[in-house]
Amino acid sequence: MTTVVSDTGVGPLLRGWREQRRLSQLELALRADSSARHISFVETGRSRPSEEMVLRLAEHLDVPMRDRNALLLAAGYAPRYSESPLDAPQLEALREGIERLLRGYEPYPAFVVDGSYTVVAANRGIGLLLDGLPEHLLAAPLNAMRLTLHPEGLAPRIRNLREWRGHLLAQMERQIALARSEALRELYEEVAAYPLPPGAEEESAPDAEPYPYIALPMRIEHDGRILSFVSSISTFNTPMDVTVAELAIETLLPADAETVAYLQSLAATVSE
Repeated sequence: MTTVVSDTGVGPLLRGWREQRRLSQLELALRADSSARHISFVETGRSRPSEEMVLRLAEHLDVPMRDRNALLLAAGYAPRYSESPLDAPQLEALREGIERLLRGYEPYPAFVVDGSYTVVAANRGIGLLLDGLPEHLLAAPLNAMRLTLHPEGLAPRIRNLREWRGHLLAQMERQIALARSEALRELYEEVAAYPLPPGAEEESAPDAEPYPYIALPMRIEHDGRILSFVSSISTFNTPMDVTVAELAIETLLPADAETVAYLQSLAATVSE
């Protein structure tokens, strides 16, 4: 993912974000401690906003960090946020922290993705789920959405695929609305077009009673067993780097006692 700078100036860019967030000029002005008149002048190019104003408006419009840099550039200012490669020396402490977190979560699966769902780190628990997948899906760079929804990937093993697929596509739609990423939209169109694997159309309908879980589980078959997981996603608070801002740590929490017992038994076998 790269920062795209518009040649139309910062005004139209800010107006686009405001309209996408469905805010009036007055509503944005009240949130940003400004006036509707000033917001109008900024959007039409009659007034050049200060660097502080650009950042304040971006904050209240919930603009992603990468796009905040684009707004600053369009307004004639230098980017505020760096974009470091994940293997950069200044991110060494971050990498070590992520690795310790992933190891500590074993035997339960956990992994880290960037803004395009490329897997940048994973623990050994993920290997349990990926075992037996074709090589072309496991070739770098791994993409979590492709691995999950591809008809040769995890999709045939997921016993509530229609529900889980709908959940993942809705998640991507929300991110596209927030980030306006063309790369993410292309990925969405690709995975949404994947055909359902054989048998998915005959998948049983959801239970009439609510799930006895805290959230929608992913029910996946492994070695003749049905394992149930609920997903938890964590991001970094107040990041100051674009790369870090776009990282997400996803952990798969066992959703029933049978899944806990099975994973712990596998871990005990490996440690012997």
